[in-house]
Amino acid sequence: MLARKSPLEWVNGYTRREVGLVPKTYTATYHLTELMEKGFIEKEDGQTMLAESGLTEFSWAVTWPEDYETPDEDILNRVSNVQGYAIFVHGWTGNHTIWEELPGMVVHANRRLAAISEDHNGFGDSLFRDVTPSMEACNPPAAMRTLERWIHLLKLRRQPGDPNRKVLNFVGHSMGGATLFYLNPLLWDAGEVTRCAIAPALLLEDEMHRAFYTALGLGIGILHHVGVFKILERIIKPRLIKSLCSGASDYVKETHSRQYDETPRGITGATFMAMGMLKNWEIPRNWEFFRAILGHRDPLVGLTPMMDLLSKMEFPAANVRVVAGSHYLFSIGTESPHNAFTHTQNRDLVIDDILALHENALQIQLKGRKIGTKSK
Repeated sequence: MLARKSPLEWVNGYTRREVGLVPKTYTATYHLTELMEKGFIEKEDGQTMLAESGLTEFSWAVTWPEDYETPDEDILNRVSNVQGYAIFVHGWTGNHTIWEELPGMVVHANRRLAAISEDHNGFGDSLFRDVTPSMEACNPPAAMRTLERWIHLLKLRRQPGDPNRKVLNFVGHSMGGATLFYLNPLLWDAGEVTRCAIAPALLLEDEMHRAFYTALGLGIGILHHVGVFKILERIIKPRLIKSLCSGASDYVKETHSRQYDETPRGITGATFMAMGMLKNWEIPRNWEFFRAILGHRDPLVGLTPMMDLLSKMEFPAANVRVVAGSHYLFSIGTESPHNAFTHTQNRDLVIDDILALHENALQIQLKGRKIGTKSK
């Protein structure tokens, strides 16, 4: 009898692999076009996903726990034989590395999970084909559609014949957090997906920040077309990075600064402007297995307007967590001992929330829902 081919054969086609940031974890990075060339992904399927998303490439990293260095022949089993995946979705001018140790800490805490951190929406190695994409191509709803296509392409969901139940746990920050609100729950089975939105830049009720995002995005876009304004960028960039990364580690600040330099200004401006001009209220009011985490001194996501928005959308109070912290409330900076203390606690709370959401969703799959109860 012929052995059944795993739907996750692409795991063997990594670009590179290395020791993870957390002890007893390992990481492998992937590029979609390389997997297509190696035959791990059907070229037609991969090209369709890229074309529909307006991208030239899509890249991600997989992190898994292991007590010893995993032989190549065992990676597939290690990544596929799991209870699910924690999928990390970064924010504006970020890439998959801005999460630092968080993916490794999650899989270290639950060894039946693997983490996937992706580059998306024109940043990292996942660049748009158009150096000045339309706002409809790079706003949060479009980013969610791209994630759904990618998940379908990689066959991350439980496939026919797979005995293992799987939960896909989305963790989004800033632009990535806003993206999670546009997931369509009708496409998912009960207990199949969870969402944790950290400092989500969903500005539908925040006119002040909407104006800021729109104006700054427009200004950055002008830099792409008019070289004489380059001198203004020397003023804008440091201030922008400072606001975005307040309280974060030096590594996060350096990563954002480098990513800003490496990304075409048309993409950088369009994605920022898209968040400011977003008016899409077509958000399904299904908040099961959804946590929103907000920082009390976030300069980019106003606490009061965000709470007003969540209230208007009937987001359950029990699903909201407000913590002492800035926009990067989970990254541990060195600006002050107090900041490091609060952000360390926040990171632990984020991990606890991810794991609790996963376990609650998994139990729904395994045992079903008791009549008269409601999952959180």
